[in-house]
Amino acid sequence: MTLPPGARDARRIGGGDINDAFRVVLADGSDAFVKTRGDAAPGEYAAEAAGLAWLAEPRALRTPRVLAVDDGYLALEWVDAGRLDGTGAAELGGGLATTHLAGAPVFGAEGACAVAGFGSLRLSNEPAEDWPSFYAERRLLPLAGMARERGSLSAAGSAAVERVCERLPDLSGPAEAPARLHGDLWSGNVMAGADGRPWLIDPSAYGGHREVDLAMLRLFGAPSERVFAAYQEIAPPAAGWRERVELYQLLPLLVHAVLFGGSYGAAAERAARRYAG
Repeated sequence: MTLPPGARDARRIGGGDINDAFRVVLADGSDAFVKTRGDAAPGEYAAEAAGLAWLAEPRALRTPRVLAVDDGYLALEWVDAGRLDGTGAAELGGGLATTHLAGAPVFGAEGACAVAGFGSLRLSNEPAEDWPSFYAERRLLPLAGMARERGSLSAAGSAAVERVCERLPDLSGPAEAPARLHGDLWSGNVMAGADGRPWLIDPSAYGGHREVDLAMLRLFGAPSERVFAAYQEIAPPAAGWRERVELYQLLPLLVHAVLFGGSYGAAAERAARRYAG
């Protein structure tokens, strides 16, 4: 366990499957949420801190303020948890639309966010010329290779992912400018404050297709439909988006196949087969 200098009164709390998490009192007396892990990659927490700041720039959704960051830990302002209410759900949808529309300079990311983190998994965010190239070369193909090596994706499943990648220029929807993505937006990474309003946490931020965030938000215990209705009012997805939901859910399914194995490989293979042609 590595904590910021002067931190005290560390109390272990739930913080996910990868990191250890604590509520601590920092040297200045403020309460903080600290995540730490002995095998964290250099720059991992700095990338998360940069992603939180980038997502907060449009001032559409809240992210916890970074109090301290080091290769061994990330300390964030403490947020008292609550439940997302109807107003909060609408704020999440509208705020996500505004955040996406704030855009990104490239498909991918540079600087502190040049490497994407999904738990303990690292992926390159090296920019690509277009979205189909980025989605294939920086996400689907590397993940399928890792899942195959770990025995969590069959040879047939890996081949199906490869065929999907070949077809992505025709499958991925109308061309759009890069959106400002959270990048790992399952419902567990939307935290409700005590006021019922949303906070975004644990990003893997980069410039990409906005349907990635929307598809993932629907995958593991989707929030209220008010979220998507509010999003639609500001930035309706392009025609045919419903047919692309599983295409973009293929990304988190492959991430889970790599990290956790189990049934995720089979789920990824089913999704890939749908689009493999």
